[in-house]
Amino acid sequence: MDLTDASLLVTGGTGSFGSRFVQAVLAGHRPRRLIVFSRDELKQSELAARLQHPALRFFLGDVRDRERLVRAMHDVDIVVHAAALKQIPACEYNPFEAIQTNVMGGKNVIDAAIDCGVGRVIALSSDKAVNPLNLYGATKLCAEKLFVQGNSYGFPRGTRFSCVRYGNVIGSRGSVIPLFKEQRARGLVTVTDPKMTRFWITLDQGVAFVLRCLDVMRGGEIFVPKLPSTHIMDLVEAVAPACRTEFVGIRPGEKLHEVLISEDEARQSLELDGMYVIEPVLPRWGYEPWKDGTRLPAGFSYASDTNDHFLSPAEMRSLVDG
Repeated sequence: MDLTDASLLVTGGTGSFGSRFVQAVLAGHRPRRLIVFSRDELKQSELAARLQHPALRFFLGDVRDRERLVRAMHDVDIVVHAAALKQIPACEYNPFEAIQTNVMGGKNVIDAAIDCGVGRVIALSSDKAVNPLNLYGATKLCAEKLFVQGNSYGFPRGTRFSCVRYGNVIGSRGSVIPLFKEQRARGLVTVTDPKMTRFWITLDQGVAFVLRCLDVMRGGEIFVPKLPSTHIMDLVEAVAPACRTEFVGIRPGEKLHEVLISEDEARQSLELDGMYVIEPVLPRWGYEPWKDGTRLPAGFSYASDTNDHFLSPAEMRSLVDG
């Protein structure tokens, strides 16, 4: 997507994804403005010192604060909504806070974008949103519903909303990989269940996917990249080879396998090069269905344990070390 002279805003812009997205846009494009919207002034100052780019702007604010979002979105063309509370145990223990940020914060982003005339908004979701077992996943499911149906209000005024949904991110602060690296020094790695599988994506792949989806979005889709899976024991071998393993049991709210597209969602989905597109269920805003791509067969689901692409320990190690 050509972002020349565009004005962008990234909520959660100092997080793992947000800071990498900002860096990639500044390196590969020439935006008029790139606004980092986040709560942490220390992280903002560190990012500013590291990048030192004239297009960068920094807004201290919280997505819970609709008025602050309206101020920040003045004359903005594109919003990437990456702000969220995502630690599963913390969300379970603080459910009101998770809902305030992940659900009501999403509503505030939608309202502010419409009122400010933003052209395109894309929100980051998670495989945890599919058949959610924990509160974090439930808040992401609600957020997806809000952003998809936000087109009912935004589309007539020129604002389109879509979502991207993917799995665990290699290199993010919420990943299990930093834990395994820390445990590696002690020679003992704790694993919940040896049968566990997960989808994986790198930060750079996530950024590239969001940029692709911003380019092709029509408003109302949930975009899902084609991702490899990994067996948890192969991940242990990749990150902490020769370490002893202790099995501690699956945690409350945790799944054995993750799903990116459920069998029910597959009925409204299609396959394209490198990704799937889940079309909206009730597109009452003039949505134009996709004519390219291949409709998914009956009974299809996209799950981490039945995936046709698994990474070997060596392949996973190259991604972790890269």
